[in-house]
Amino acid sequence: MRIAGELLKKIAALGLNGHITLVLDNACYQHCAHCISAAKSLDIELLFLLTYFPNLNLIERIWKFVRKKALYGRYFSSFANFRLFIEKCVAELDSIFKDQLDVLMALNFQTFENERTFLSA
Repeated sequence: MRIAGELLKKIAALGLNGHITLVLDNACYQHCAHCISAAKSLDIELLFLLTYFPNLNLIERIWKFVRKKALYGRYFSSFANFRLFIEKCVAELDSIFKDQLDVLMALNFQTFENERTFLSA
């Protein structure tokens, strides 16, 4: 995954103060040896979300919303038409669907004193 290595280099080059921890969604390609060694060499910690916890990953919430609004119960005669419906829905996220997304994207999570203990459980 050369692209991941380049992304990690760009993040490291930002000159951020303090320790850098990237929270990742636990996709299998993020566990490749190249990603892990690149992160280690750049002193970037990779923290993987627990498997099967899509609500912790905000992009999963948006994708579920877009699928529901743009795709459910529809037949698409072409890929271009399929893509058009998705793009239209995404373009309307901050206007037509703003109120619904404000509720969906609320960060109402249970917190723990030591989240690392929770994540390793």
